[in-house]
Amino acid sequence: GGMGVVYKAEDTKLKRIVALKFLPSDLLRNEEAKKRLTLEAQAASALDHNNICTIHEINETEDGQLYIAMANYDGETLETKIEQKQLSFENTIDIIIQVAQGLSKAHETGIVHRDVKPSNIMITNDGVVKILDFGLAKLSNHPKLTKKGSTLGTVAYMSPEQIQGEEVDRRADIWAIGVILYEMITGQLPFKGEYDQAIIYSILNESPESISNLRTELPPRIEQILTKCISKKKEARYQNVNEMMADLRLLKQQMEFPIISPKPTVETTSRSSKSSLVIIVASIVIVVLSSLLFWVFV
Repeated sequence: GGMGVVYKAEDTKLKRIVALKFLPSDLLRNEEAKKRLTLEAQAASALDHNNICTIHEINETEDGQLYIAMANYDGETLETKIEQKQLSFENTIDIIIQVAQGLSKAHETGIVHRDVKPSNIMITNDGVVKILDFGLAKLSNHPKLTKKGSTLGTVAYMSPEQIQGEEVDRRADIWAIGVILYEMITGQLPFKGEYDQAIIYSILNESPESISNLRTELPPRIEQILTKCISKKKEARYQNVNEMMADLRLLKQQMEFPIISPKPTVETTSRSSKSSLVIIVASIVIVVLSSLLFWVFV
């Protein structure tokens, strides 16, 4: 996980398989890290949502190691699916909608994930998305644990304001969703570099290659959605994930039920031809009558 080591284990009391997350040994002396992990468990355990990993308990081992017991899921991370090119465009949209649903629940309670990335997203064997590792979660009523100037997160998915150590809110998660969506569609990151500083420069100063250049068969609307997710100015992004979800659902609906102009039937064509013939004949009659009347009165 983001700042913890995770093991698969058995809950001997309830006879179930769980995932245990421990703080890394080099952070055990850091009381702030312990507080953050504790707050993560308290916050995440209250997030009762199908797209968020279930937290069972927080506890300590006999030697004082703090751990969180979480649900263990059978499936693959989104990172693995991207690497193995297992995703259709339709499947991609469905996964991102589920991610947005989970984050919407977290944002409603004041929690910003801060480290949304493919390795923190599990796809179960039933196709259900589970957001993992709220280890970097920012509770808005505990600002001291995410001090201004810190850059907690994974660089490639971090928003400009997070990189620059500015105050981070839910729009940073929206940026991360946009980066993930771009990667799922194209197989590459929108902002690239050989090392972290190069990636940071790209995020702050460069524009990603257009989706329409990489996937010409996709609807233009997806590029508009992506552009709004990864705008460098957070004021220009979607202001909440529900807005983004609405656009994605509309796009999905339009793809499933495209509006196609009906082709004229034989009967319609026949009627149209007859109508045209009647109009032509009527026009000729009017012209002839007009000519006769002219000569009569002359």
